[in-house]
Amino acid sequence: MSERYFEGIGRRKESTARVRVSSGTGKFIVNQKELEAYFTRAGDPGTILEPFAAAGDKRESYDVSVHVKGGGVTGQTDAVLLGLARALVKFNPENHTAMRKGGYLTRNPLVKERKKPGLKKARKAPTYTKR
Repeated sequence: MSERYFEGIGRRKESTARVRVSSGTGKFIVNQKELEAYFTRAGDPGTILEPFAAAGDKRESYDVSVHVKGGGVTGQTDAVLLGLARALVKFNPENHTAMRKGGYLTRNPLVKERKKPGLKKARKAPTYTKR
């Protein structure tokens, strides 16, 4: 990758992704693997690449390097998506309106709810028995 890059941090649930975008030839590396090799679920690579379409940019004109850790597949996918959108806005500030309109710059605040005492799960109560 070239020396000059723009970095974006994305978070979702327990996942954190550090995304670096530079001008290049279209390489997309996630934890030293190709994008399709790391995210193997059917729609995940397409979902991650949506910010390129929103910005009106071609994926082939950028090199992307991602370091993602923590959480599961869904959290990591959304973390990379947010980090990529933030990095593309830093790369070209004119993309901000398109990214905001598409909802790519908003962090999803949903996390797992904690378990409460006396309950089996966060909200599931033990079965009531009259006798």
